Order: sequence, then structure tokens, then C-alpha cells
Amino acid sequence: MTAAGPGPVIPDFGHGGACLVHNHWFCTSWVRENWGDKFQPALLQHIYLTLLAVGIGFGISFVLAIIAFRFRFLGPPLGAVSDVLYCIPSIALFLLLVPVTGLTVTTLVIPLVAYTLFVLYPNILAGLRSVPPEVLESAQGMGFTRRQIFWRVELPLAVPSIMAGLRVATVATISIATIAAIVLYYGLGGPIFEAISQPDIFRTELVVAGGLAILLALTADALLALLQRALTPWSRHR
Repeated sequence: MTAAGPGPVIPDFGHGGACLVHNHWFCTSWVRENWGDKFQPALLQHIYLTLLAVGIGFGISFVLAIIAFRFRFLGPPLGAVSDVLYCIPSIALFLLLVPVTGLTVTTLVIPLVAYTLFVLYPNILAGLRSVPPEVLESAQGMGFTRRQIFWRVELPLAVPSIMAGLRVATVATISIATIAAIVLYYGLGGPIFEAISQPDIFRTELVVAGGLAILLALTADALLALLQRALTPWSRHR
């Protein structure tokens, strides 16, 4: 640790001159020195954690939504399960899993997957159920089989609702994943908690890690919005 007179006590992260000594909001030299071994790995870990959680959650939600779509009486109970999982505080769920799965990435993924179900499952189901009856009648009149109707009519028309849920779930996962660092130093939450754990909050580390998390959420949402436009060309014409 280094100290500069009566000023704040900050960690000795390297040579940063007056910027580090006075704990300014952004020290460019320190960011350059620590990008390769701190922020870049944390960013890649955060992306991996988000893709893994959202991917698994989407797969589970899609299967459950199809089941509820085929057997309507299963819709409410399946929705109730996802609601209950979402009501559990994220920090509590992370900590409850530690004795079972240990300090591993699995401990972080399970709660994140559970939270995605709350958004993805109802959106997928609502999209599948939103197809107008006259459209289904037209498809049947054209001789489509039940399977063809699902893949060529119901699923394409459900894409806007599905993508809306996917965008919300992805941004929420990026946000909640930062809290997971309270259990395991992983992702962008690690530098954030490291910065605020100092006697005097290390501003540069907090700003960079938090800014990367925000930028990642905005970028993911923009990419998914572009994907939605690509998958729904009829909406552009309209």
C-alpha cells in the first residue's frame, strides 16, 4: 500500500504519477498497464458466462414453452416455477449453491439460467399463442401439416416476442453476472468488487469495469436488435 500525506490510501498498482496518487476518476496509463492481465480476461469471462447462461436458459425455456403450448393446462404451473425462482435474491442463491457445487463457474451459471426462465419462457409461449386464428385456418386450408404449421407459421410469427424476451434476458444476465463476483472472482464483477473493497474506492478500476459492463449490455442489445430485424423482414416493410 502507498500513501500520499493525508490523502487517500490506495493500492500500489504500478506507476501512475499524480493521477494514481490523487485517485482520479480515470488514469489512462494504469488502464493500459492492466488491460491485458485484468480487464480483457474479465470481459471475455463475462461474455462467456452470459452466452452460457442465456444459451442454456433459452434451450430450457423453448422446450418448456412448446410443452405448455401443446398442453395448455401445464402453462400456469410451469410459469409459477419460473416466478418462484426469480423471487429468490441473486446473492442468496449464489451462496446457497456454494456447499453443493463449490466455488466454480457452475455455481454462477445455475442462478443466471434460473433468472432467464422468468423472461424467456413467458415470452416464447406468448409469441406462439399470438398467431391469429385466421392465419392458422389459412395454413390448414393450404394443406399444411401440424408440424409445417409450427415451423413455417407459428414459430416465425413468434420471433418478435421471442427476440424481445431474449434481449431483456441477455441484458439482465450481464447485470446480474457482476454480482456473482461476490462468490467467485470471475467476470467484470471481480474488478468492481476489488475497487470498492479498497479503504478509499479506487475510482479508475471501478469506472473501467463498470463502463465495460454497461458497454457490453448496450452492444449485446444492439446486436440482438439487428438480428431481430434480419429474422423479421416483413416488419421492416411494414
